[in-house]
Amino acid sequence: MKFELEKVVRPHILNLAPYSSARDEYTGKEGVFLDANENPLGSATPENWNRYPDPYQWTIKEKLAAIKGCRPSQIFLGNGSDEPIDLIIRLTCEPKEDNIIILPPTYGMYEVSASVNNVEIQKIALKPDFQLDVEAILAAINPKTKLIFICSPNNPTGNVIDRQAILTIIENFQQGIVILDEAYNDFADEPSFIPELDSFPNVMVLQTFSKAWGLASLRLGMAFAGEELVKLLNKIKYPYNINGLTQKLLIENISNTQFVVDSVKTLNENRNWLAEELTKLPIVTHIFPSDANFLLVQFTEAKAIFDYLIENKTIVRDRSKVMLCDNSLRISVGTVEENVILMDFLKEYASK
Repeated sequence: MKFELEKVVRPHILNLAPYSSARDEYTGKEGVFLDANENPLGSATPENWNRYPDPYQWTIKEKLAAIKGCRPSQIFLGNGSDEPIDLIIRLTCEPKEDNIIILPPTYGMYEVSASVNNVEIQKIALKPDFQLDVEAILAAINPKTKLIFICSPNNPTGNVIDRQAILTIIENFQQGIVILDEAYNDFADEPSFIPELDSFPNVMVLQTFSKAWGLASLRLGMAFAGEELVKLLNKIKYPYNINGLTQKLLIENISNTQFVVDSVKTLNENRNWLAEELTKLPIVTHIFPSDANFLLVQFTEAKAIFDYLIENKTIVRDRSKVMLCDNSLRISVGTVEENVILMDFLKEYASK
């Protein structure tokens, strides 16, 4: 079977006439702008934000393409990665009819977005080593399966998913789209799938500015895919989905890739120190290998330890109720000082 995007997309969207904004109709930057009902007097803030931003963020995409090894036309920018997750489901899945496959334990927004859109969810658990159960995934595919979400490095487990297993899924799922969530890819040695997009038209890659770039508050996620898929995502997104302030800050600072390099180096060193220190605690039963900026740690009594840390204003995530993560807490890697504070409280708890 050969991948055909037209057969994956909901038919009415293929024929949909998208909203045409003022900045669609005139893309120039010079002139007297009397077309968008903006306030010509300026803004209520010291800096003027009275004009609508570029709806397609072309300046950012041109700079980003050089960093990521792709073409600007292969990039979709969203309000966090959650926007393209929601849009790809809305683009492809008929409510109450089609289904997606997710691989728990994994990022929770895949399930939430599907549920909001009333799309059936098939859950194929990862194996005990948190790798793909390829046979079970392929067996679960039915004529109504439109999307498969794979997170690597995986959240909340932190491990990289075997590349050959991912390739097997991609090669055997030509009736739909494989979404590869690479939010934590900067922290891993595994290469991104972005440079291979031309070979895999049925793949969409997600990345984010929230982690290694340190821009979580700006809410800017990236999706990379074939040009035709990106055009369709642009067709159904909100007209001005990335605000002007976010665009301005990215344009001014996107060349600061050294910050990313330095952050990854420091956080990986801090992660390794934290993992080593945790092994010395009798309340720790297992530390799962991580290629991300966090550790999934199994404790003797995770809920009680979680509550104790909260009482001391040290906040981690309780993942104990997540599939395959019994008695586990997910700990984000902090600064040296923050990691020491965490360890002091854990030692204090262990001594009791």
